[in-house]
Amino acid sequence: MFKLKYLIRKSTVITLLSCVALSTVPCHAGENPLKVVATQTMYSSVVKEIGKDRVDVKYVAPPKFNVHFIQPKPTDVRNITKADLYVDAGLDLEAWSDSLLEAAGKPEFFRGREKNVDMSKGIRLLEVPDHQLSRAEGDIHIYGNPHYNMNPENVKIMAENVLEKLKSIDPANASYYEANEKAFISRLNEKITEWKKLCANCAGQEILSYHKDIAYFADFLGLKAEQYIEPKPGIPPTPKHLEFLEEYVKANHIKAIVMPTYYPKDAAEVLAKRVGAKVVTICQNIGELPGTDDIFSFFDYNFNQISEALK
Repeated sequence: MFKLKYLIRKSTVITLLSCVALSTVPCHAGENPLKVVATQTMYSSVVKEIGKDRVDVKYVAPPKFNVHFIQPKPTDVRNITKADLYVDAGLDLEAWSDSLLEAAGKPEFFRGREKNVDMSKGIRLLEVPDHQLSRAEGDIHIYGNPHYNMNPENVKIMAENVLEKLKSIDPANASYYEANEKAFISRLNEKITEWKKLCANCAGQEILSYHKDIAYFADFLGLKAEQYIEPKPGIPPTPKHLEFLEEYVKANHIKAIVMPTYYPKDAAEVLAKRVGAKVVTICQNIGELPGTDDIFSFFDYNFNQISEALK
């Protein structure tokens, strides 16, 4: 009997020590994973990188559609009612998010609450308005440009936001999340060096973008983006504006017109043909095009596209 008790005790100690030593294995591997709902695929991918098998992540906005105009479904409401954590863009990008949370009756997921992850926290925001806004200016974001996910440096800040929240609601697995985040950031730093080298030819060049969603992408690469096919955000191009752009592109020797997948390409293609530029499709979210199914392949695709176009 003494020997049996000793063996049981010894086995328990070994199990606990193994759990501490192998921080890449969650201590509560047998428990159900945390249920997380993210507004966009980029955010769900960051959560998966940090949480791995300790999280079950769903997203609201299909990546092939403009995130400004998503209409959540009843299944999204059901997913949120069962969730442990809600991850969103913050700012004013996802106007539908607040109504969705109200419909789900989950006040703990509201902005600033204990089970909400605002991915914009800590991000250096660009294009923050310095004057009182008017609807005559188009769809201007009052807090600054919200498309910060287009810069991989910002993904590191987003990962930290996720890590801190996962640790706060699941402290038993804090070391597991920390190890995952460390490995993710290490790989991301390696890829950032690779992407900078790939796109060294882009620095100082100017591009034309359809919509004002390119600021952080341009900032990372040292690109200029001064003019847009939309005369004002959310306003389709007029013939007069396209005439202006034709002269502008020629005068500034612009080689690339950058588009996401979900805006009409007619005006861009006509303009590109007239001025000898290339229309370049840049993804705004993970999974927008085949082969962009995680953070690394998403940026691989975008940086390869722009580097090739600007040679």
